[in-house]
Amino acid sequence: MGSDLENAKAFVQAHPELQFVDLLIADMNGIVRGKRVDPSAIEKVFEKGVALPASIFALNIQGTTVEETGLGLEIGEADRICLPIPDTLNMEPWQKRPTAQLLMTMYELDRQTPFFADPRVVLQRVVKRFEELEITPVTAFELEFYLIDQENLSGRPQPPKSPTSGKRPASVQVYSIDDLDEYADFLADVLDAAHEQSIPADALVAESAPGQFEVNLHHVDDPVKACDHATLLKRLVKNMAYDHEMDTTFMAKPYHDQSGSGMHVHVSLVDKDGKNIFAGDPEQPNDMLRWAIGGLLATMNDAMAVLCPNINSYRRFSPEYYVASAPTWGVDNRTAALRLPGGDPDALRIEHRIAGADANPYLLMAAVLSGIHFGITHKIEPPPMTVGNAHEQHEPSLVNNLRDALREFEDSPVMLEYLGYKFMQIFVACKENELTEFEHTISDLEYLWYLHTV
Repeated sequence: MGSDLENAKAFVQAHPELQFVDLLIADMNGIVRGKRVDPSAIEKVFEKGVALPASIFALNIQGTTVEETGLGLEIGEADRICLPIPDTLNMEPWQKRPTAQLLMTMYELDRQTPFFADPRVVLQRVVKRFEELEITPVTAFELEFYLIDQENLSGRPQPPKSPTSGKRPASVQVYSIDDLDEYADFLADVLDAAHEQSIPADALVAESAPGQFEVNLHHVDDPVKACDHATLLKRLVKNMAYDHEMDTTFMAKPYHDQSGSGMHVHVSLVDKDGKNIFAGDPEQPNDMLRWAIGGLLATMNDAMAVLCPNINSYRRFSPEYYVASAPTWGVDNRTAALRLPGGDPDALRIEHRIAGADANPYLLMAAVLSGIHFGITHKIEPPPMTVGNAHEQHEPSLVNNLRDALREFEDSPVMLEYLGYKFMQIFVACKENELTEFEHTISDLEYLWYLHTV
């Protein structure tokens, strides 16, 4: 911590204009929460940490404490200690008043024991299992999102007017350079801000619907850091959009008649000599790659509650939008749940394509790596490779709603082994609370259909 403290002091000295520092921590839903402090408090933050309530990991999507978790009133809304994550102190380029940000993680009061309900800690426990095998996961994310108008009609999203033409996009032009040009200033600012914050964003692509884009993160050999990048990138994208008088959404399915937004994970494994142990012919995968695929497919339904953690998440599944509805794999096949991209055999990797952009990156990564580790250590053989359109060859067999996904999750011995009983109970309690609230709400469609007809 000594060198981290010295680096923090040097950062503050290098930014005499600094007025605030945002201390950030991602909750169960991946929503960034925290405190804003004066720069003079940074030394104390690094030496002693900052107190935040444990119930920050008992919040539902509305930000309300779910008492069934046992982390709220039952323990007197007690605090735990949050400590800084090294190398995450950076300026926030979108702020009018000079402000920095610092990512935190939660510990017990002894400041030595990681807090079990912090999703980042859950992932660290899974990663440790690979360290015991002397294997390092190399991972990267692709995140899709929609730009939307700040003035939405009756709470419904709509694409923003182009800053260039003044027109509201209505057509679908995947990989369109013209669409990138329409929002060039915003997209350039996103990449510039990401580089300023040491987030390795290296490409932006116009996706399959009006106002939809994808940002790619470069692979890193630390899965936890990859999730730090993804979490901070989502915050960065939202704030840069505000600067351009637009809004964004990472909601899995904001439009019923357009493609949803996904969060794809790319994973390879390297040995202690830095060699990719998946390397080879994707048409004839070696044992390690085959077992990794087998484990991921065998545990896919077990993990659906984490991959697709919200009620809206399941609306994204549709054949015409390249979202698989069965546990399948294929070579350079975007209709499959797991894709082995073509290209350099030495760079062979798995692309996991099931999760929505609304997933918590830490929990998504924990579930994916758990499936891979389970497959490798138990030598799980996958089903045959799918060639061609997977939707035409496989009946839907993945869970298609959150309630069933939670049942599969709770009953999974694999998820129990890797994620832990106490964490799973808290996650399920939060999600069941959201389900109950949703199911008790009478929708506009119900009034339209039934109010004057029955």
